[in-house]
Amino acid sequence: MVATDKVFGGSIPDIYDRFLVPLIFHQYARDLAERIAATGPRDLLETAAGTGALTRALVSILPAHTRIVATDLNQPMIDHAAAKSAPPGRVTWRQADALSLPFADQEFDVVGCQFGVMFFPDRIAGYREARRVLKQRGRFFFSVWDRIIDNEFAETVTEAVAAIFPKDPPLFLARTPHGYCNIEQIREELSAAGLKDISVEAITHTSKAASPRDVAIAFCQGTPLRNEIAARDASRLDEATEAAAEAIAKKYGRGQIEGRIKAVVVAATA
Repeated sequence: MVATDKVFGGSIPDIYDRFLVPLIFHQYARDLAERIAATGPRDLLETAAGTGALTRALVSILPAHTRIVATDLNQPMIDHAAAKSAPPGRVTWRQADALSLPFADQEFDVVGCQFGVMFFPDRIAGYREARRVLKQRGRFFFSVWDRIIDNEFAETVTEAVAAIFPKDPPLFLARTPHGYCNIEQIREELSAAGLKDISVEAITHTSKAASPRDVAIAFCQGTPLRNEIAARDASRLDEATEAAAEAIAKKYGRGQIEGRIKAVVVAATA
């Protein structure tokens, strides 16, 4: 991972929420929220909450008495999520680093993290922090994307943008979101952090979009892939987006389209 992989600023939060969340996050957010709700938590911490896809799913399914604290490293993402939070006051939003959480030992029944641990520069440290703030026998739930080859739109966008910059291809999607899917490694790192009763389940869904351009905007302008493109030549962002849209159209059609997405859902006990 490079430094810009963690930067979700500028117009990224809005585009991320409008295009990327409905494209790939909604189904997994509901699934993870249901797994968390089944444990009956009274105090719940979410890390790497982004613009609040999982948070909103949790609010819709958990009883009103459940305390929900949602955090993210990027203040712009928290600001965007908090502005959309409903009902008001249901969630406490805080900027926080998942590797150094500003909470007491054994404060929460559950820690949840949807598609965030891939961004941790030290995942074992992040897992230790989750274990530290969990009550005894508390549960840690998180999801990661599976291989990019199993996530069709992301793979096609990566290939199309790489063709624009063949000497120095932007590989954010392959490197970070889809770069942490080795199940044995995940198990080993969770165990090294002191977590146990580890379960892992791969889940495949169908991603749907109104048009190829919506997919291209989602990935090229609503993720840190945008930062990589800009670092090479900011004037070519629209060109890269259009190239990605055309590649998607050639593979999946020019109207409403569908593509396979696959993720891994992990649960562990403190």
